[in-house]
Amino acid sequence: MRRSLALALLTLLAACSQPQAANPALWEVTGAHGEHGWLFGTIHTLPKEADWRSATVSRALDQADMLVLEIAAIDDQAAMQSVFQSLAHTPNMPPLAERVDPALRPALEKLLKDNHVDPAQFADVETWAAALMLAGLDNKESDPGNGIDRALVQAMPGLPRAELEGTQNQLSIFDRLAEADQRVMLNATLRDDKGEATLDQLAAAWRKGDLDTIARETRTGMMADPEIRKALYSDRNAAWDSQIETMLRAGKRPFIAVGTAHLAGPDGLPAILAAHGWKVTRLQ
Repeated sequence: MRRSLALALLTLLAACSQPQAANPALWEVTGAHGEHGWLFGTIHTLPKEADWRSATVSRALDQADMLVLEIAAIDDQAAMQSVFQSLAHTPNMPPLAERVDPALRPALEKLLKDNHVDPAQFADVETWAAALMLAGLDNKESDPGNGIDRALVQAMPGLPRAELEGTQNQLSIFDRLAEADQRVMLNATLRDDKGEATLDQLAAAWRKGDLDTIARETRTGMMADPEIRKALYSDRNAAWDSQIETMLRAGKRPFIAVGTAHLAGPDGLPAILAAHGWKVTRLQ
């Protein structure tokens, strides 16, 4: 009986540790002169590993001659943290509680207390950076180490890498936001209604390739603010589209992996490329 119980326990543990099956969105992009590339929707953080590499994705990776990410050195956590620290600090910032809507101050106090964080640590932290740090405290069950950007790098170590943005440029977008918009971000981090979907629901939508759910999230929560949506979404998509088209016209065969939100809806990259005359075909 003890052997049977031990075997049952091992079977259960093995099942719990297996990566979750996923079928993320993937498109093929082709042009009139033989241009060829792919768009793959990623998710940057997950509670556990995902089994994302279908036969269709593997074929695309085998045909690609470069891996294009938002940040090429996504696996260099120290370098990313260094850039964050260089941008995140300004002396004599107002106390964090004063930068939060009064109704949300109890939520801020609770979040800091639950995580044993001294509010004084934010004395010189800019508001956008504080919002990102608090979001990390509020999302401890999800792990960037399970993000699909990093998984792609690990799966294809020999494939040359390029980036659409880089850490410096990406974080500078937040750093350039007006203080009022940074406070919208901070308040959104503390609200219960961060968006229509929970983090679990967004992860499930990514696994199923459910672009409708993900597209809605680009217009809810803090992304309902027009200036924030323009800075964090629309302007970035337009800049990335220009780089992608340049790569394709140069004869590159890029496998382009970006957050799935950037591929969803009428102003996502597939729609933009199709509007510019490229043939964009969803493969999964």
